Amino acid sequence: MENNVNQASVMPVAQLKTNRGLLKFILLSLITLGIYSIVYFSGISSDINIVASRYDGKKTVHYCLMLFILAPITLGIYALVWWHQISGRIGAELRRRGIDYSFGAKDFWLWNLLGLLIIVGPFIYVHKIGKAMNLLAEDFNARG
Repeated sequence: MENNVNQASVMPVAQLKTNRGLLKFILLSLITLGIYSIVYFSGISSDINIVASRYDGKKTVHYCLMLFILAPITLGIYALVWWHQISGRIGAELRRRGIDYSFGAKDFWLWNLLGLLIIVGPFIYVHKIGKAMNLLAEDFNARG
């Protein structure tokens, strides 16, 4: 009985989304005139808090708060800081869980910003962050 109590406290209360994909992101963002992209990144900001907060003691500001309030007040500077931090946090959690996938703050700077020069860079970044979060969610759903 005691073993079941310990095991129950480790298992996740709810299952996180594991079906984030680039094609779905592009199509639904176009159809909804960008609203889906807000939903997509809101989910990522919430999920990383669920997955990582008890281990790293951090809390990522919700995407909507950053997008609609903090970024405009700081003339977009906070958005750069936020993207750098969430990318680094996702990468750190991948490493902590022993998941073999390369992702981190460098991906934000290289693909999302410098990648604008080759046009497809931001799409590669969305693919990478989606895959990283899918891997984290799968691991969280299985092990807590």
